[in-house]
Amino acid sequence: MKREMLWKQEGFDAAACSDFCEGYKKFISDNKTEREAVAGVIAELKEKGAVSLDEVLEKGMKPEPNQLIYADMMKKSLMIFRMGTAPLTEGLRILGAHVDSPRLDIKQNPLYEDHEMAYLDTHYYGGVKKYQWLTIPLAIHGVVVKKDGTVINVVIGEDESDPVLGITDLLPHLGKSQMGKKAGEFVSGEALNLLIASTPLKGEEKDAVKANVLAIIKEKYGFEEEDFLSAELEVVPAGRARDYGLDRSMVLGYGQDDRVCAYTSYKALLDQENPVYTTACLFADKEEIGSVGATGMTGTYFADAVRELLEACGCASETALRRIFKKSKVLSSDVSAGFDPLFPEVMESKNSCYLGYGPVFNKFTGSGGKFGSNDANAEYIAFLRAAMEKGKVSFQTAELGKVDEGGGGTIAYILAELGCEVIDFGVAVLSMHSPHEVTSKADVYEAYRAYRAFIVG
Repeated sequence: MKREMLWKQEGFDAAACSDFCEGYKKFISDNKTEREAVAGVIAELKEKGAVSLDEVLEKGMKPEPNQLIYADMMKKSLMIFRMGTAPLTEGLRILGAHVDSPRLDIKQNPLYEDHEMAYLDTHYYGGVKKYQWLTIPLAIHGVVVKKDGTVINVVIGEDESDPVLGITDLLPHLGKSQMGKKAGEFVSGEALNLLIASTPLKGEEKDAVKANVLAIIKEKYGFEEEDFLSAELEVVPAGRARDYGLDRSMVLGYGQDDRVCAYTSYKALLDQENPVYTTACLFADKEEIGSVGATGMTGTYFADAVRELLEACGCASETALRRIFKKSKVLSSDVSAGFDPLFPEVMESKNSCYLGYGPVFNKFTGSGGKFGSNDANAEYIAFLRAAMEKGKVSFQTAELGKVDEGGGGTIAYILAELGCEVIDFGVAVLSMHSPHEVTSKADVYEAYRAYRAFIVG
């Protein structure tokens, strides 16, 4: 099936695309962690008059058509609902993305000194190529919670006046043994230690550099070494998202998997007012490590929120809840691996996606014999084809590489287990899971248009 590149299409609005992507670049630059994404979106929702689900329940409010209602889970996952004109029992249109990304997490007892250099121990999170994190400027984002409940927000390395941090590498002159290793063994996980200081504290005899670090932390941020025990500090690439390419047609930035789909889904929900069916936008956590835990999609928080909405609408029952999910349609808004001409051997060209050709339907992901995937049914795909045609949206279809090359999972199968019709649908990405990923601005904008078409389809 021949598709045409978006930039070549006569009706493609390049100016609107450029404007939209300026907002997108700001979003992924300002929100490099799941906590930051959730907090930033809640702040914007409040400005738009949204109310929390807790407030709806506490005040006995009955949700009205077009009303925005939100609920978070532990400040790391978020659910946004725009109420439809049809009863909630007619099902939902769900856009489900995740806002966690591969990174390095600082350990609970991280600070140490070695040969008069101070380091922080890290544990990598998600599927990373460890060697890609060496020698690049890194920043720390997160929170420290003291025993009295005081929350200290930490961002180091993003302001131009801030220092940056990093992980050193061996010089090639002494790297013969290192260079002979397999890529996965080039650097061990335990060697991903962040160099943070080299100046001793005057008057200290033992671990004087570490003592100096603790003095700086206490003066600037107000916490002690033991407070690392109740901290969530994430190490991410420093710097803002940038235009990529001489023609400025692409975006280079950290965490585009999957904040590109989170942002486009969220904006689609905001801009598509008065939907017939209640629309839900999900920002899920923990997708990169299997969607586990209370804030991952295997948790119960989304089903619980829909149950509470049902209660507010006066029709709560387990039967009604199950029937709602069976009537619901879902786009698991997640990225796909774009075809890279530098690595064609892992792709099957006619079932690959390409930058600039629009968002991507992945009927199944998983690996090998479709293990760990959701396999969307033909009737649902036909519905989506019609919705995209009605909205004049360009799209493409793909698999995640050759059948036996590997693969990956999303949150699709979890929502399918609730009885929903689900398919993966998102933006093609180059250098996925690296510190700096690449997307096409045309695909980002067309994904936003596609999610709007889905809402009304």
